[in-house]
Parts: sequence; C-alpha cells; structure tokens
Amino acid sequence: MAVKQLHPQGDFPAPGIFRRVASAFYDMMLCLAMLMVLTLVYQQVVLRMIYGAETLEAMSNAGQLDRDPLLTVLMILAIYGFFMLFWTLRGQTLGMQAWRLRVQQPDGTSITRRQAINRVSVSLVSWLCGGLGIWWALWDEQSRTWADIASGTRTVVLPKT
Repeated sequence: MAVKQLHPQGDFPAPGIFRRVASAFYDMMLCLAMLMVLTLVYQQVVLRMIYGAETLEAMSNAGQLDRDPLLTVLMILAIYGFFMLFWTLRGQTLGMQAWRLRVQQPDGTSITRRQAINRVSVSLVSWLCGGLGIWWALWDEQSRTWADIASGTRTVVLPKT
C-alpha cells in the first residue's frame, strides 16, 4: 500500500501557461465565493448587531455601505490569508490541486509566509498588467512568472499518482 506523500520530492517540470491560467481561474472563483460569504457575514451579522436592522437598512438605502474601508481591509486580508494558508501548508491551493501544480522552494520544501505574501502581491500586480507577469514564463529560461522570480519560488507540475 503506497503512502501519499504530503510534500513530494523530486525534480518536477514547470507548468505551461494554460495550466497556470486554469488553476488561477479556479482559485479566483473560490476567492469570489469566499468574499461573498465574508461580505454577507459582515453586513448581515456584524453590522446588524452594531446598528440594528432598521438603521442598517437606512444606511444601505443611502449608499453608506457602498465603500466600507473596514470591509475592504477584511477582504484583502482574506485573500492574502487564503493563499498564505494553502501555500505554506501544502504548497497548493484547491485550484492548484485540481491541476496538479505546487508552489515550492527550489529545494522542494514548502514556502514561507514571507514568500507567500510576496507571491500574492506580485501576482496581483502581474494580473493587473494584463497577465504580463504570467506570460513572462514563456520567455524565462526556467519558465518562471514574476511571482516565482520575486519570491524565490518555483511552480511545478506534480506527477499523476
């Protein structure tokens, strides 16, 4: 009986662009769902307890909830937390698991929290630049994206088990 290794070791190949984008799309859908639940809980539970139902409805109708800086901060922290948790524990988000991708240090170990924060920040910038940071992997000799380069990590394709 084979035991599934939590952190596979070996020299694995870099993924192609399609696999990277498909994994990112999967994770984007998960993050959107997470942000929708966060917003629902924040507005319907937390704010309702603070202001009460009638005052909260009046605030909503007046547009006062449209730009809530605390909710914005919570959403940013949730996105960073999502990726940091998955990348530091297993090296894979749920989307990466579906596409057999793993983010790791060059020696094959899991990345650190600092590397995860760096990766998320640079990934957001690279997507805001029209995906240029992802397309960069086509020209890099080691098929690294901007996030891989900036964080000192690499993304690999795991073998089928």
